[in-house]
Amino acid sequence: MTRYECAVDAAQVVAVDVHVHIEKDADGHMSLPAEVVEAAAKYFRAPTDRMDVDETAEYYRQRSMAAVVFTVDATTFWGQPPNSVADIVAGAARNNDVLIPFGSVDPWATDAVDRIRRQVEDLGVRGFKFHPSVQDFDPSDEQHFPLYEAIARYRLPALFHTGQTGIGAGVPGGFGIKMGLSNPILLDVVAARFPDLTIIMAHPSVPWQDEAITVATHKGNTYIDLSGWSPKYFPPQLVRQANSLLQDKVLFGSDFPLLTPDRWMRDFDGLEMKPEVRPKIIKDNAVRLLGLDAHKEDA
Repeated sequence: MTRYECAVDAAQVVAVDVHVHIEKDADGHMSLPAEVVEAAAKYFRAPTDRMDVDETAEYYRQRSMAAVVFTVDATTFWGQPPNSVADIVAGAARNNDVLIPFGSVDPWATDAVDRIRRQVEDLGVRGFKFHPSVQDFDPSDEQHFPLYEAIARYRLPALFHTGQTGIGAGVPGGFGIKMGLSNPILLDVVAARFPDLTIIMAHPSVPWQDEAITVATHKGNTYIDLSGWSPKYFPPQLVRQANSLLQDKVLFGSDFPLLTPDRWMRDFDGLEMKPEVRPKIIKDNAVRLLGLDAHKEDA
């Protein structure tokens, strides 16, 4: 079993993308059912084919960027095997100059806490990804608190999808996905109960942007990533707060492959941002949060 050791040199990368999906494993298995992939591709106007972990690494290496990579284990909800976290970690270990793997566990699995322990101790994951709508769970429900307690014990971040989702968009019933489970106000409860848990609220949280800003402003252990939307469509209050009060708590994320970092960066250049804030969002905040500066000191 391969264990990941980070070799990202923060000084050598121009950006850190904290939100990159690996939806295809080495055997071609997809993390989502085929009809879901097709619907998402149509919604995002993205290709249905996906890069595996090595192809993703080369894509980011060519751009001198580092990337946080992950899958989402929604076994209970989708009724199909998830992508292998071990496979993603092994790929990240082969490409540890640019890739940083996060783990994933099905919140409904009876051994979810033990899976967290194994993914951290045996595989070396550097955080965890949750998608409350796709995994069909209320993150504020106390039955899931042991998951957060375990992650907080390792001082690792937890990245939660927030806001509406393109997965299932336009399909009758939306594949059964409930968007209300991804309201960021639910994470206020988690942040309050687990102050040692670093929480990243993924995406501009439309239609609950003000809730996300409120949580990020009030809870020092919460951050916002800007993935999944072109910056030219960001809610104005998000741009305003990212440029001022939350400038140290906002992170660049693309949502690749559904949105490319090239498109994101191009449109971000068009935003009126203070020159001292741009490098914080693009790289510096993520370097600090992920401990990439500490890694350099250890090296």
